[in-house]
Amino acid sequence: MELLQFFIDFILHLDTHLVEMLQQYGLWLYAILFVIVFAETGLVVTPWLPGDSLLFAVGTLAAIDTSGTLHAPTVAALLIVAAILGNSCNYAIGKAIGPPAFSGRYRLLKVDYLRQTEAYFAKHGGKTVVLSRFLPLLRTFAPFVAGIARMQYSRFQMYNVMGALSWVTVFLGGGYLFGNIPIVRDNFGLVTLTIIFGSLIPVAIVALRRRH
Repeated sequence: MELLQFFIDFILHLDTHLVEMLQQYGLWLYAILFVIVFAETGLVVTPWLPGDSLLFAVGTLAAIDTSGTLHAPTVAALLIVAAILGNSCNYAIGKAIGPPAFSGRYRLLKVDYLRQTEAYFAKHGGKTVVLSRFLPLLRTFAPFVAGIARMQYSRFQMYNVMGALSWVTVFLGGGYLFGNIPIVRDNFGLVTLTIIFGSLIPVAIVALRRRH
């Protein structure tokens, strides 16, 4: 319960916690952010890690960091690489493990997540790798399903790079440009929740359509 409360507090006050981490760890914050983004997209069992909201908060911090430690172009490039490598790792895991991860005694993952992602692939094809970047849960499962389906690796990487570039640019750039506007800065927790729930709406729509 304490861990859950800490996680919720961390998400709702990302801006404050990132400032504290920057002050405490300095340049090591780059490594911490890299690991979080890599794990959120690269490890199929960690879809709960912050993605969109984290990028927005990082962009905001980069805009207001007077010390110059958090350089916007540098952190953007680093997180694009983290996202690309994360998806590549997830693809490899899906190709190696495949459907058994969703069945049997040692089932690791929820079948519903797999089915929702498969439905998205059926509708959008390879573009799902790009579109899913903006959809929590699907973002984590899309490269995994691409690996299971043995999607051509060069084609996967083309969409993977496009998705990583657009995802990081939109959210980190959005935070850099708008995160320090007074109404956004003073209601950062609400903005974070809006980003989270707003990005979950398409996922919910896909799930509801599958049920009907």
